[in-house]
Amino acid sequence: KSPANHQRGIETVGGMLYLTTERLIFESHTLNFQTGETIISISEITRLRKNWTKLLGVIPIFPNTLVVTSGSGHEDKFVLFRRTPWINEINKLREALN
Repeated sequence: KSPANHQRGIETVGGMLYLTTERLIFESHTLNFQTGETIISISEITRLRKNWTKLLGVIPIFPNTLVVTSGSGHEDKFVLFRRTPWINEINKLREALN
């Protein structure tokens, strides 16, 4: 688990990101406008990539975003530190499913 922010439209929602053997789970803090969970099955993940956090969605300011793409093409963007270990662990779980 790790503290993280989830980009939901124009809001950056603070919370915790968890990795289980079957799911990637984001749970928001209660102090956000948008609250709740985002659950992504490991089997649904088709791509992981690193990206930049962008000011106003345009100006790159820091390379700490993990973009998770699902089979439907939907992208979830999580801002967190130490993205590489997250990518490595998720990829291990994806490989174990194949």
